[in-house]
Amino acid sequence: MSDAILFAVEEGMARLTLNRPARLNAFNADLAHAWRDATAEATSRSDVKAILIDAAGPAFCAGGDVIDMATTMGASGAEITALAEVINAGIRSLTESAVPVVAAAHGTTAGGGLGILLSSDYAVVGSRSKLGSLYANIGLTPDLSVSAQLARAVGQRRALQLVLQDRLLSASEAVEWGLVAESVAGADGAAEADAVRARGEEIARFWLAGAADAYGQAKRLVRSQPERSFVEQLTEEARSIGAALETPDAQARVAAFAAASARKSG
Repeated sequence: MSDAILFAVEEGMARLTLNRPARLNAFNADLAHAWRDATAEATSRSDVKAILIDAAGPAFCAGGDVIDMATTMGASGAEITALAEVINAGIRSLTESAVPVVAAAHGTTAGGGLGILLSSDYAVVGSRSKLGSLYANIGLTPDLSVSAQLARAVGQRRALQLVLQDRLLSASEAVEWGLVAESVAGADGAAEADAVRARGEEIARFWLAGAADAYGQAKRLVRSQPERSFVEQLTEEARSIGAALETPDAQARVAAFAAASARKSG
C-alpha cells in the first residue's frame, strides 16, 4: 500500500492515517488509490471491529489537491471525475460496512475532507479546528459525498449556509450543529492533534471492549435506513435483533444481565 496512507491493524482496530502532511493531506491520485485500497481492506477483514481515521501533520484533510489539479493533471474534468470516483469507492466501503468508524480530525477539514469526515460515524476535532466547504472559492461544486451526507448530518438549511458561503465553522459551532460529536483541547497545535488522535483511539477501544458486533450492526441499521421504507426498516430491525440474540456474545451478555438483576431483586 502507498505511503500516502499508513495502515495498521492492532487488536481489532484498523488505523488509517492520511499521510501527505506537506499538502495538508489533500487528495491526489496516489492518496485516492491508497484510500480506496485501505478502506476496502479494513472493511473486509474479519479481525477488524473498529476503524480509526486520523492524519499526519497540522491538518486533517484540505480536500482535493488544487495545485496538483492545475499542474500535474492539467485540470482535466474527466480526470477529476475519475479520481473522485476512486475516492467514492472508499467512502462507500466505510458507509456501507457494519464496522463503526471514528474520525480524529485535528486542524482544518475543508472541501472533500468534509466528505471524508462525514463518512465516519463519530467525529472528534480539536478546539482550534476549522471545518467548511469552500468549493465555490475555486469555482467547483461539492464532491466526495458532501452533498449527499452534509444535509443529513446538520439539516438542509445549515448545509446550504455552509456550501453557499465562504465560511469555516469553529469547533464549537461544529459540535453545536451536530457535524462532529466532540472537541478536545491541547496546549498548542501539536498537543491538540495528539489529544484528538488519543480520543479517537479511546472511542474505537470502547467499541472493541464492548459488544463490537452489535455496535457494528447498529451502525449498519442507521446508515442503511434511507434505502428502506418505514415498514421495511421495522422488518429489518426485527430481523437484526433476532439474529443478534443468536450470537454467543449476546447470549452471554443477556444471561449476565438476567443474573445480575436476579441478585439485586433477591
